[in-house]
Amino acid sequence: MRTMAAATAVLVVAHVAAFAQNSAAQSQGANAMSAVSPDIVKELAPTGRLRVAINLGNIVLAQTDAATGQPKGVTVELAHELGRRLGVPVDLSTYDAAGKSFESLKAGANDIVFLAIEPVRAAEVAFTAPYVIIEGVYMVPKDSGLKSVADVDRAGVRIGVNKASAYDLFLSRTLKHATLVRGESGVDLFVNDKLEAAAGVKQPIVAYAKTNPNVRVIDGRFMEIRQAMGTAKGRDKGARYLHGFIEEMKASGFVADALKRSHQPDAEVAPAATD
Repeated sequence: MRTMAAATAVLVVAHVAAFAQNSAAQSQGANAMSAVSPDIVKELAPTGRLRVAINLGNIVLAQTDAATGQPKGVTVELAHELGRRLGVPVDLSTYDAAGKSFESLKAGANDIVFLAIEPVRAAEVAFTAPYVIIEGVYMVPKDSGLKSVADVDRAGVRIGVNKASAYDLFLSRTLKHATLVRGESGVDLFVNDKLEAAAGVKQPIVAYAKTNPNVRVIDGRFMEIRQAMGTAKGRDKGARYLHGFIEEMKASGFVADALKRSHQPDAEVAPAATD
């Protein structure tokens, strides 16, 4: 009897301890949620729902799940985590190009975007520091005389680019002699119109080149693409919150883990912001 009583006492103590621990965890979660002021929630989710643009045109950032047909990837995970912290439902709108995501924010259709930091976009978007850094590279025909990144910027060279992409905007500012040919798919333009080069994000360009023996990727990058989270200009409190959110997501390993889960091991997590 004494043994049974002792055992019962241990079980009761364990139950009470577990209940207390669970209550503390719930309390901490509630405190974390309540730490986000209503003003911030109102700026980032003015409709009561967090409306997020997801660019499926960049496979480093988002992909379509073959089993469910739903978007997945680092941007999707960041969007859901932000919604959880704000305590609001998340609505994802998918686009096949960064330019379309940008236009959706300008039109007021979305509250959050994931875009490369670019001066043209910065006039409309309050960006965080980058969370991922990727590279812009060139692809050319296998027997092309273009051997280096510098070789591409010469008269007579036509470069296929995705219209309004980060590298389109960058090359529009920096090229002196080559000509950009813009469309829904710079690679398709390169192939179909027999252009001298195609520009794009390294990962999909390299993946394409591996399946086509008639092309090669030029060593080196023509730009560093700094991918960031953003909201519309004028939402100052919300923008400051997003900045801290992204820094926490990088420091905690959230971004790195999300990239691994979406099979993007070559993507580089951006360093901590210095400001």
